[in-house]
Amino acid sequence: MQKISIMIIDDDSTDRYLLKRIIKKSNFSCETFEAENGQEALDFLTNYEQNKLKYESDFPPILIFLDINMHIMGGFEFLENFSSLREGTEKYQTSVFTMLTSSERKDDIDRAHSYDFVKGYITKSGFTLDKFNEIVQTHCAKYI
Repeated sequence: MQKISIMIIDDDSTDRYLLKRIIKKSNFSCETFEAENGQEALDFLTNYEQNKLKYESDFPPILIFLDINMHIMGGFEFLENFSSLREGTEKYQTSVFTMLTSSERKDDIDRAHSYDFVKGYITKSGFTLDKFNEIVQTHCAKYI
């Protein structure tokens, strides 16, 4: 069974739970990290050396699901900060993002895709096990 590390950044505990259920049904062994908002995720990811020692090959996460509308730090603010964190280092080059949000707004979709590491944009209502497997096979296969 292939192993993949995943991070879910979403302030809705029900949405995180549903996503974890889909992941569990997949054909992948997964290490799953969670954050309730962008700031919590950024704090976790910036602690690279400690997390690399603790989680070894599971850190940094390969696939990151990110909501847009969250308290404290939303998805776009997180992307801006992560882009700066990623710049000039190899540490986070394998991390790919899929926006998993309720927003169907074209300007949100375009804004998300303006980041080269954002590879997908899915509305929460359209997320299925098949969609998860497609994302992993399309965007993460070379890293697992």
